[in-house]
Amino acid sequence: MKRKIAILLTVAMGIASLAACGGDGDKTSGGESDKGQASTSGGNEEATRDGKKEITFWHYMSEDKEGKYVMEAVDEFNNSQDEIYVNAQYLPREELMKQYSIGVVSGELPDCGMVDNPDHNSYASMGVFEDITDLYDSWDEADFLEGSLNSCKYEDKLYGIPWGNNCLGLFYDKDMLEAAGVEVPTTWSELEAACEQLSKDDVKGLAISAIGNEEGTFQFMPWLLSAGGDINNLSSDSSKEAVTYLKNLMDKGYIGKECVNWTQADAEKQFASGQAAMMINGPWQFSGLKDDAPDKNYGVAKVPKADDGDYASVLGGENVAICKGADVESSWTFLTYMTNKENSPKICKEIGRFSPRADVDVQEMFKDDPLNSVFADLMPQAQSRGPSPKWPEISAAIYTAEQEVFTGQKDVDTAMADAQAKVDGINESLK
Repeated sequence: MKRKIAILLTVAMGIASLAACGGDGDKTSGGESDKGQASTSGGNEEATRDGKKEITFWHYMSEDKEGKYVMEAVDEFNNSQDEIYVNAQYLPREELMKQYSIGVVSGELPDCGMVDNPDHNSYASMGVFEDITDLYDSWDEADFLEGSLNSCKYEDKLYGIPWGNNCLGLFYDKDMLEAAGVEVPTTWSELEAACEQLSKDDVKGLAISAIGNEEGTFQFMPWLLSAGGDINNLSSDSSKEAVTYLKNLMDKGYIGKECVNWTQADAEKQFASGQAAMMINGPWQFSGLKDDAPDKNYGVAKVPKADDGDYASVLGGENVAICKGADVESSWTFLTYMTNKENSPKICKEIGRFSPRADVDVQEMFKDDPLNSVFADLMPQAQSRGPSPKWPEISAAIYTAEQEVFTGQKDVDTAMADAQAKVDGINESLK
């Protein structure tokens, strides 16, 4: 126990130092850029607002975008009953994550909060969140997709509830493909052939994000899984096939070498400006494309699959959880209101997510929406990243290997063998 406290103190001190230096933004689960400052005041002390018990809820949905819909939902909850008042507080994502790490040592945590789903396991292992397994098992509306629910688990216990999900697809410029006589690619071979026809002058066939952070791993995962690869077997032929395929597209000039510095928002800019005929991205970019290229004639398809593989989808999105030392009863009432069968699809649709509930037919919801319907079809099979309390370290091994290959620092065999050695060491430390 002393060792765990010492580790947490070290982590918190390091994070506090980073926070003091300031930052220039962060990424939401899907990868959308989000900048800003916010008060981190709050805590777990009981208070009243017009005679109600007050609880705090931290989220990172920016106030000028998804955050306004979050606030509307919170207001609806506050007005729906006379016992609980939720004080919702916005913090940029990276700041919120830092405050979780600091708060688990200082004891200054909100009652409940949002967390990026690949990070959930890590924070649960640190003791940030309450075990809600028994509460969930007794909830008569407990019905969520397996992949979504798994992202909330740690050591077979449940530490949160899925809030909203998304995944990746292939965006394509209909006019560019038509002019080149190219059909929408469905396989890797078809994608390469399409890129060959579409890449000319200053236009690349495909834009991706291969940046050295979670976005890079997020974008690499569909290729890895479709090839039959595995995060715990990165040195396998199947895993190496995925990075080899993408490197080949880059070497042929079909993907820009600058992708190692591109966020998913940067990839969207390439596509919006006509410098890329296709891109890999998610539904959170619809609003950006509406602003950047309101007249663009585009469609969305599944990320092309390996010629001998299956379509693959990776889970993005957020979960919500109750924090240690919180007003558990009030927080549970609030979180189950936000994630129940009635409210979940409504809130998710407003914030550009898909309901993670198994009893919500997202395909039916978006059957008349040719863009969102593609993502809705993929959601039931979407796989969570991890889950692992060491996911950030595993992710770093993956995106580092990809960057080493793309920049020519290492060949595929060496980079993936080195990444596997890192993952083996990480997994060994968990035993």
